[in-house]
Amino acid sequence: MNEQEEAGMGLPTTATATAVAEQPKNPVLVALGERVRNLRAQRGLTRKAVALAADVSERHLANLEYGTGNASILVLQQVAGALHCSLAELAGDFTTRSPEWLLIRELLEHRSEPELRRVRLALHEMLSGGSNDTARQGRIALVGLRGAGKSTLGPLLAHTLDVPFIELSREIESLAGCSVREIHDLYGTTAYRRYERRALEETIQIHSEVVIATPGGIVSDPATFNELLAHCTTVWLRAAPEEHMGRVVAQGDMRPMAASKEAMDDLKRILDGRAAFYSKADITI
Repeated sequence: MNEQEEAGMGLPTTATATAVAEQPKNPVLVALGERVRNLRAQRGLTRKAVALAADVSERHLANLEYGTGNASILVLQQVAGALHCSLAELAGDFTTRSPEWLLIRELLEHRSEPELRRVRLALHEMLSGGSNDTARQGRIALVGLRGAGKSTLGPLLAHTLDVPFIELSREIESLAGCSVREIHDLYGTTAYRRYERRALEETIQIHSEVVIATPGGIVSDPATFNELLAHCTTVWLRAAPEEHMGRVVAQGDMRPMAASKEAMDDLKRILDGRAAFYSKADITI
């Protein structure tokens, strides 16, 4: 890749990158850049999309992610808005909103993942009034990145169990009256998440026995993902990045990300960013 190509992608040029590499990086800026990259990966957003939504240049955002850009507080606020998170979360600590948050954080700090999971389940039961969804075992939700095999295995499983098969993306489109891409283009990610949550809630309300293929980014909204975990037996269809990419390309999908020279790196980062959430599923295959 030449310098012109790098500049066109919003990345530092070779000469700039070399000069930057020779300078010591501020650890605070490095940590901030890592959080920005991880949040972007979890939400499945490209750098170009975030830069456009935040109204900053791709180069400015790239410098921020690499820990070399000392962005103003206003720019960070714009980036936080584009990533649908609070500025406090972007800065690294959202548990400072109240004394209760601080006390809860102290109780949970340094706990293991199994302990945190037990706390989460206990909290959900307590906050939902102790009600337990007895139909949870009858609803099977397949989660995983696009190309994991949800749309292929879902109908087979539903046929074997003699239950309906629901592809949640189709339900979202039915509610919105347009395609998923048009929802994003016309109304934005926030509107899409609202349709996604509503489609899931209606599916859960209507069906006590069903197999659901969920969109890969359903884990990006904690409230929706909590709803899924509470009311469905979740199964993570886990695959290698190369398998995901190969299957998507084989389906004839030539979207910008699939055609990007950095497609595999982007896919790996998205998978890494979401793996911790997918792993909360009841079963991993």
